[in-house]
Amino acid sequence: MISGALFGQVQAVFRGHNQPKYKKREFALAFGGMLRCAYDDCTVTAEIKKIRYIYYRCTGYRGKCALPYFREEELGNRLGQILKDIHIPDEILAQLQQSLLHDKSRDEAHGKSEKEKLGTRLAQLRHRGEQAYLDKLDGKITEAFWEMKSSEWTQEEQQIRMALDGLEQRGPEKVLNGIRILELANKAYFLYDKQQPAEKAKLLRMVLSNCKIDAASIEPTYRKPFDLIFQRVKKEEWLPELYDLRTFRFEVPISYGNQASRSK
Repeated sequence: MISGALFGQVQAVFRGHNQPKYKKREFALAFGGMLRCAYDDCTVTAEIKKIRYIYYRCTGYRGKCALPYFREEELGNRLGQILKDIHIPDEILAQLQQSLLHDKSRDEAHGKSEKEKLGTRLAQLRHRGEQAYLDKLDGKITEAFWEMKSSEWTQEEQQIRMALDGLEQRGPEKVLNGIRILELANKAYFLYDKQQPAEKAKLLRMVLSNCKIDAASIEPTYRKPFDLIFQRVKKEEWLPELYDLRTFRFEVPISYGNQASRSK
């Protein structure tokens, strides 16, 4: 998960407002921590050359390796290409959004019906418990019978409350998160291309967990559900898995304001 402060910054970035001013040394940390050398699995770190030029290199903890130095601008461009690999076409995005919203309406109706049934059963249990307690006081049932039935009803009431909590957690916010994930995949590269290195890195960390880099290529490891989106984009297979994004485990909360149109 990301912090609340970072969440707010990402919202501002996506809206294109309040572009921050960066100090030179902030740039040196932009892509740090997300890259590992493909040759020896050491961390790729940043350093400043001639005061203003940012280069990335292998730390070389296991000795000298074949990974060359990369200028920050060059590395940023190469990392940006990764976001192109999760791009969902506009027409597919519209279909997936419509499917999720349809499922949301269906689930809301089903959830309402289930809540009513569980609520009715909960009221019945409470009424039975109250009546049985009065019967015990009046001597109509024994203390042992009262304790046995009371334990049974308490256990069932706990199960009902757990079921009600589960229905609450399956609320509309999960569907909205799914839609935001899809929208981000649709416009990730466009958003990335407009930002400074530090903001580019924040966007990358929302999509990627880490990358391995060699002299010619970058091998990314996508966060969920972007790993599945990448596979669907690669194979151009959108149905049926991607339509039910509510089953995915979202590793990061994603939210942004006004949608930017994707450049052609």
